[in-house]
Amino acid sequence: MTAHDDSGTVTLWLLGVCLLLVALGGISVDLWRGFSARRSLGNTADAAALAGASAIDEDAYRHRGVVQLEPAVAESRARAHVTRQLDAGALRDVDVHADRDAVTVVVRGEVGFTLLGVLGPDGDLPVRVTATATPRRAR
Repeated sequence: MTAHDDSGTVTLWLLGVCLLLVALGGISVDLWRGFSARRSLGNTADAAALAGASAIDEDAYRHRGVVQLEPAVAESRARAHVTRQLDAGALRDVDVHADRDAVTVVVRGEVGFTLLGVLGPDGDLPVRVTATATPRRAR
């Protein structure tokens, strides 16, 4: 074998390494976008649950000293808070459930693949966040 024949092998090897680096870069970019979307959706769910937990039944508190929620008002406040969010790019679905004790907000979203979408099958990274808040009496 001559040195000239080896240069083609090195070129193929470097091409393989470059493709591997592009794939790893795609994975890291897509995972970073997924983490960022999860953090954003988590903040949205937390804030919505807290907004819902502020719907205290004033009559029950004034007459019996009991801190409990008005479920319909709590759900309405939580949904309204989610719709006012500015960063709703990944948001796809919201479920809100409230009872007398707590309000639970489930936020679902999807993050589309960027570089991995070119290299592999099309698809989205699903993101799901749950937040629960309960009203408390001030100390």
